Amino acid sequence: MDQKQIEEIVRSVMASMGQTAPAPSEAKCATTTCAAPVTSESCALDLGSAEAKAWIGVENPHRADVLTELRRSTVARVCTGRAGPRPRTQALLRFLADHSRSKDTVLKEVPEEWVKAQGLLEVRSEISDKNLYLTRPDMGRRLCAEAVEALKAQCVANPDVQVVISDGLSTDAITVNYEEILPPLMAGLKQAGLKVGTPFFVRYGRVKIEDQIGEILGAKVVILLVGERPGLGQSESLSCYAVYSPRMATTVEADRTCISNIHQGGTPPVEAAAVIVDLAKRMLEQKASGINMTR
Repeated sequence: MDQKQIEEIVRSVMASMGQTAPAPSEAKCATTTCAAPVTSESCALDLGSAEAKAWIGVENPHRADVLTELRRSTVARVCTGRAGPRPRTQALLRFLADHSRSKDTVLKEVPEEWVKAQGLLEVRSEISDKNLYLTRPDMGRRLCAEAVEALKAQCVANPDVQVVISDGLSTDAITVNYEEILPPLMAGLKQAGLKVGTPFFVRYGRVKIEDQIGEILGAKVVILLVGERPGLGQSESLSCYAVYSPRMATTVEADRTCISNIHQGGTPPVEAAAVIVDLAKRMLEQKASGINMTR
């Protein structure tokens, strides 16, 4: 059934009701615009905007100032109100929009042009595409043969600290935070008098891939900056996994030290860079990482 047939049916039904069917242009307008809202809810509101995130859905609150302060204090879904036992329309739409955004960032690829623009060497794991990356995490823990040869040929051997960037489960986390974390991190490590390896980008990498990298390059400390699994409404969160003297056969997850939630709404990237520099220095001093470090 095409649009013309639909319009004919509408005219026929409205004629039988003694009403005049709207002109085609008016009908089209009615499906794409919204009337002025009676309440604060609006179908024209950008669901990703600060206004939408600050929205309070509780009707006729006894202490509106308390709800406003609570809403400012957390990104959790509070003060959304309800319509009987159900969420209000705007709360539901925001949930669906945030869920969609999180799915999108998992499936997106880091553009090759972006990697080249940063001047980074790009290698990849044994994974060849995003679908395989999501279904075979074991293959994301190992470098492909070409990557191994590229690292041996183009990277500094036996560094004190090797910095690695990987897309992980959030492309946005890398592209959004890169400029604010890598330059101060590299500068801080060099100012600390440490021998720093050549930073590079690993496509389709999992956390454990840093063990093989450390073993190949002979790095004392490996720092992996990787995109976190996105939460609802937060797709830009970056994590740092640091490990001392990693080995593929013996390093376990408890040997890693993790700094998570690196983004503008959590730990600012510049601040995280300073924390990571201090962490790397302590790892080298104690010759340990993870649960083996002393506080």
